[in-house]
Amino acid sequence: MYRNNVKKEAIVHAVFEREALLERRQYTPQQSNLWDKLSLAQKFATNSLAQFGYDLSFIRHSKSGNIAILLCDNNAATIADDGEISTLPSIVIRA
Repeated sequence: MYRNNVKKEAIVHAVFEREALLERRQYTPQQSNLWDKLSLAQKFATNSLAQFGYDLSFIRHSKSGNIAILLCDNNAATIADDGEISTLPSIVIRA
C-alpha cells in the first residue's frame, strides 16, 4: 500500500512538473511587458479571460485610458482601465 502511494505521488509530481514546463514555453517577454502596463483591475480581468483561452495581445492607448486587447482564436475581447470586460467589442483587428 505504501509503495502505491509513493508511485501515485511521483506521478502527480511529474504531471505538475510537465505542466510547469509547458507553461514556461508559452511565456514571452512581450507579454510580460504588456502585463506591467495593465492596471490592477485589468490584471484581474485578464486572468479571468485567460481561463477561457484568451491571450493578452496588445494595449491600445486612447484619451479615455488604456484598453487591453485579448484574442482567442478569431474572437477579441477588451478590458478597460477599470476592469470592465467586453467580449463583443466594436473594434477591428487588422491581420
